[in-house]
Amino acid sequence: MSHPIHRVASFTVVAPYTIEVSFTDGTDQRIDFRPVLEGPLFGALQNLRTFEQVVLDSEAGTLVWPNGADFDPATLAAAYEADDDD
Repeated sequence: MSHPIHRVASFTVVAPYTIEVSFTDGTDQRIDFRPVLEGPLFGALQNLRTFEQVVLDSEAGTLVWPNGADFDPATLAAAYEADDDD
């Protein structure tokens, strides 16, 4: 059984706490991160200025923040796939 490998190719912050993510498989998804900005690592991203410091780690193929927060690209893909089911 084959599992897709998800990697972020590019992104744009399109609204507060919302990022348009382009994956290397050609899909584009808009992800609202507000529901997951909790706890010691991700809670710091509730500060909009901090959230907007997101960068693309091209080696890992995912989004990262200066405080060390990041999301596995498969988690990002699963988030939008779950939204598609609604």
